[in-house]
Amino acid sequence: MPPTDVTTLIRTELPRLAGSLRKVGELILEDPAAVTHCSAAELGRRTGTSQATVTRFCRAIGLDSYQHLLIELAQERGRGEVSDWGSAEIGPDISPDDSLERVVQVVGSADLRAIQQTIERIDLDALERAAQALAKARRIDVYGVGGSGAVAQETETRLFRIGCQVRGWTEVHGAATSAALLTPADVAIGISHSGATRETLEPFEMAKERGATTIAITTDPRSPLAKAADIRLISATSETSFRTGSIGGRHSVLMIVDCLYVRVGQVAYQRASASLALTDHITPQHAVKARRSR
Repeated sequence: MPPTDVTTLIRTELPRLAGSLRKVGELILEDPAAVTHCSAAELGRRTGTSQATVTRFCRAIGLDSYQHLLIELAQERGRGEVSDWGSAEIGPDISPDDSLERVVQVVGSADLRAIQQTIERIDLDALERAAQALAKARRIDVYGVGGSGAVAQETETRLFRIGCQVRGWTEVHGAATSAALLTPADVAIGISHSGATRETLEPFEMAKERGATTIAITTDPRSPLAKAADIRLISATSETSFRTGSIGGRHSVLMIVDCLYVRVGQVAYQRASASLALTDHITPQHAVKARRSR
């Protein structure tokens, strides 16, 4: 397991767990420090389940044993205590009575934490292969809906600026039509927090059938989207009160997109430089000039 907080892993997996397994996950997230002093049998009693259920929970989230969970929780706590950005002291919950200062602290800490965790877990080989494929692609499709749709459009904006033939698709019919026209010379990027969004998965799988190189950006490495991909890029989430799911994880996804953008610019340096040179004047030309005061 990469050096990513186990509580982040549990938050990611929790929506896919049901019944007694979900109860175990919720109690761990409620007080991770207290759990480190519990035996599996005691945790089972506290959740109204059993020791066997606790063991099944550990395996359900990809850990070998309850002992493995305890080690991960202890290491997470240790990383938080030495962290430069102090997120260990700031929980994710925001109450109606909290001050604006606390809101800023909680949100900022959560975003910094998610970006740091994404940096720690990112597969540099996968990132390099993705950038190389994008730099050489005849055409690039980017699929995403809802919150991920906004990221898909941002991905289009960045790659288009450095000369890539790219289109962000946020509607399933258009996405599927485009996917059906792809070739092995093309690349398809699927962006989904859960990795299980049907409207994203459908064109993504069609693009794969057409022979295009497929790149998944998701928080869940075991999701259908990740399993269907040739290349997987895994992000972390930063959930707080009022910010769950893809909203909480959007900054870390954009960090991955930024890394891809810069690396593609390096790989296709001549094309990227020429494209930037040809377009740099456009934004300044459309800026409103301030009136001189009399």
